Amino acid sequence: MSDVGNARQINEDYASYREDESRRLYVIADGMGGHNAGEVASKIAVETVIEYLWESDMEEPVEDYLTKAVEAANEKIYSLANKDDGLNGMGTTVTACLIIMNKLYIAHVGDSCCFLVSGNEIKKVTKDHSMVQQLLDNGSITEEEAIHHPNKNIITRALGTKATVEVDILKENMKGIKIIILCTDGLSNVLTPEEMKEIVMKYDPLLASKELVQCSKSKGGRDNISVIVIEGECEDGWKAVR
Repeated sequence: MSDVGNARQINEDYASYREDESRRLYVIADGMGGHNAGEVASKIAVETVIEYLWESDMEEPVEDYLTKAVEAANEKIYSLANKDDGLNGMGTTVTACLIIMNKLYIAHVGDSCCFLVSGNEIKKVTKDHSMVQQLLDNGSITEEEAIHHPNKNIITRALGTKATVEVDILKENMKGIKIIILCTDGLSNVLTPEEMKEIVMKYDPLLASKELVQCSKSKGGRDNISVIVIEGECEDGWKAVR
């Protein structure tokens, strides 16, 4: 689900996925830049990552393919931004989840998030590339101060803003993972992880996605809001999101 939110005129978020019998890929991005530029950057990021990975005959290590896919997206956005004055300065976050067999691979740049629900616990496995996260890391502010920090929207790493990009890659075992949540900060800045967990445990993925967006809007929801809810390990095998 992707929604423009309560205050914006343009939805600069973009989300998509692709599945086949052997792999499942989910990608979400939150664009930034001038008029329409963020919308362009986020779409390029998501579609490039999906296209790159789907055209690759992936072998081990899978992490290398994920890194190259995000680097390819960065190169495409950066090149286009430098050729078109109307797109100059555009950039985007990106978070991608690739599931192959019982392994989950995550590629991450920016402050969009990936949460995993296991048992009755939810944990955020991605780490924001943001000014607020840096302040948290060096002890300058507390978790409570971070929630309403005035510089919460400033990110320190994005696709398209430089010729090269550093990509965080994570690997998780799918065993015990019930649900995966990918979201932009339009959701994670409004709802707490516990509120997200309560919703995704109550509804199926499609209804949960709708409910997460509606709850975020009801609590203010001034930013674009995007979320992908992915069913994890199932007793009767993998279930695709529809």
